[in-house]
Amino acid sequence: MASAVERTDDLVREYLIYRGFTSTLKHLDSEIKSDKDKGFRVDKIIDQLQQLIQSYDLAGLKEYWAYLDRRLFSRLEDVYRPTVNKLRTSLYRFYVIHTVQVLQNTPKTQEFFQKQALELQTQPEWRDWFALPFIPAPEQNPSFSPYFSRQWADTFLVSLHNFLSVLFQSSPQPVLLSFDNEVQRIKTVQEENEELRQLLFALQVEWRQKKDEEMVHHKLPPYVQHMDRLGDTELDLVFSQRNVNMTTPSRNFFSTFLPQTRRAPGKTAPGPQSSPTQASLGRKDPTAAQVHQYLFIVVFVFSVFILRFMFLEKGEMLPWSLEKKTDSDLDAQTEALPDQTDSTNQMRVCEVGGAAVEQPFIKLSQEEYGEHHSSIMHCRVDCSGRRVASLDVDGVVKVWAFNPIMQTKATIMSKSPLLSLEWAAKPDRLLLLGSGVGTVKLYDTDAKKNLYEMTIDDVHPRILSLACSPSGTSFVCSAAAQAAPSGVVTEGDARVSAPVSGQLLLWDTKTVKQQLQFALEPGPVAINCTAFNHNGNLLVTGAADGMIRLFDMQRYESALSWKAHDGEVYSVEFSYDENTVFSIGEDGKFVQWNIHRCGVKQSEYSLSQDAVGPFVLSGYSGYKQVQVPRGRLFAFDSEGQHVLTCSSSGGVIYRLNKADAGLESVLSLGGHKAPVVTVDWCSAMDCGTCLTASMDGKIKLSTLLAQKP
Repeated sequence: MASAVERTDDLVREYLIYRGFTSTLKHLDSEIKSDKDKGFRVDKIIDQLQQLIQSYDLAGLKEYWAYLDRRLFSRLEDVYRPTVNKLRTSLYRFYVIHTVQVLQNTPKTQEFFQKQALELQTQPEWRDWFALPFIPAPEQNPSFSPYFSRQWADTFLVSLHNFLSVLFQSSPQPVLLSFDNEVQRIKTVQEENEELRQLLFALQVEWRQKKDEEMVHHKLPPYVQHMDRLGDTELDLVFSQRNVNMTTPSRNFFSTFLPQTRRAPGKTAPGPQSSPTQASLGRKDPTAAQVHQYLFIVVFVFSVFILRFMFLEKGEMLPWSLEKKTDSDLDAQTEALPDQTDSTNQMRVCEVGGAAVEQPFIKLSQEEYGEHHSSIMHCRVDCSGRRVASLDVDGVVKVWAFNPIMQTKATIMSKSPLLSLEWAAKPDRLLLLGSGVGTVKLYDTDAKKNLYEMTIDDVHPRILSLACSPSGTSFVCSAAAQAAPSGVVTEGDARVSAPVSGQLLLWDTKTVKQQLQFALEPGPVAINCTAFNHNGNLLVTGAADGMIRLFDMQRYESALSWKAHDGEVYSVEFSYDENTVFSIGEDGKFVQWNIHRCGVKQSEYSLSQDAVGPFVLSGYSGYKQVQVPRGRLFAFDSEGQHVLTCSSSGGVIYRLNKADAGLESVLSLGGHKAPVVTVDWCSAMDCGTCLTASMDGKIKLSTLLAQKP
């Protein structure tokens, strides 16, 4: 406990210095210096008591013990009160013995009994001790000699030390002091998770091997175990027997199914003849049941023989002739079968340079949330990873949980169209909803009610993007003017037309007031996407003019800006180390930018239209539904080494390599029948949750297990 207290004190000091609370830090240091608990360090408490005894400070000794009694001993149960009284009596005796040993019966010993007379004279254990100052050599007196030994003093100090240690360990501790225990628990859980992951991998590999063996070595039923004799060799067998001896009856192919002691009567080969007695002893007449069984086998085999000739005339092979299939045929048949479970494909071990390489992720399960009835626009997991908020084009918001079961917690129906949503950082139960009429709502998902409704701007009514600061004290709002009516701007003029006007605002969540408006150079433009870094000091935005702007949130000004894409920027995110920024644009490029060198590409990848948009869903009679990207188009795993993107049939996970190596597809989540328009990836320890939402209103929740090398 002492080490935890000391570490917590250091963390509190660091926090106060970071916040600039210098006066509070001074008060903390002064109170720590005068701390009578000594940081719950038992050795320092014992040292303090010994120091008071050696300085003959009886008043200080009594005061310090009274503090310990009020602070610690008074909270104990009554059963421990006799132990506390014995320790106090031993402490006072230790003080008296010290005065006698060092000062040789000076007035300090008499002073002790004078000041403590009223308190001690009623206690039987002190009755004989009042004569101690008047005994010439008390260390030789049988009643007091044990207390002058070194053994008694050490026993008393060790007993007091053990008592205080047990008391500190058993006393309730603040949550902040359980940091070490929590770290140890997390470490233990991670180790157990790693062991279970290895066991799961081994079991699935073993299962696949057994399954392959069962497919190749298929065991036939007992009554057709010799069916191979009805293959291509039975004709050779019959014809060879006929060529050898046409007159001598021979064993036909039907007799292979009969025991040799039950042969049909006929001429036997030359040889020594057995006697009738021996024949009667070695053979028995078959019963009626056995005869029926033999006849059934003969009829069955004859029927199969006829079927065999029918298949041979057509040039086909019998369905059960597994021995005739080669390994290539089996592989072709296996590849022709549809994938029943993606987890089987994920656990496939590939040979690279003679070594087995594991796939980076195992898809443990995939669940579907189907409460929406129109195309999804946004789908986001909250900061705790417990709840999901999803928004469709009809303006319906669903708040739902997926652990332990998938269940809808709240449904939000808005009179005005909704265009954006974002979870608040603190507390995580609050949800920001941006509308198409210039308002932002702050919704409490637990109370299921609107807390505030903020009017942003009438000139720029479309709230395209929302981003909440990690501190939870403010949020950024992107407002844009109304888009051009359909039919006014032709497809050929779409790229050359001026971008839609817009503005970027900062709002305070506590006062529910606008703090400032960011300056957008070279002019006001609609901001499509926004993202904070981990501490909220930087904000990156992607705009309709193809520009990426990086804002310093401490100075509230633009730090960098550069032309990123031909066309609009649809989605931007910070990398794992926050030294680069990733973006997806209308030109179909997935680019990594170095924020320390303005406008410098660190890597560039090309994506298909299925991952970038606009997304198209085809229907009957040439009907097509087109949706412009609004939600997050890509998301990273917990280590920033893999990225999840959209596709026509589900999310696709790529491994981020160097620019010359390109994107390496490592896992296809699948499961969708319509194009996926937005994704999200929430990571917790080794297990991650991937969300993929499509234009048919379906949301797939895939649980992954990371395969650590």
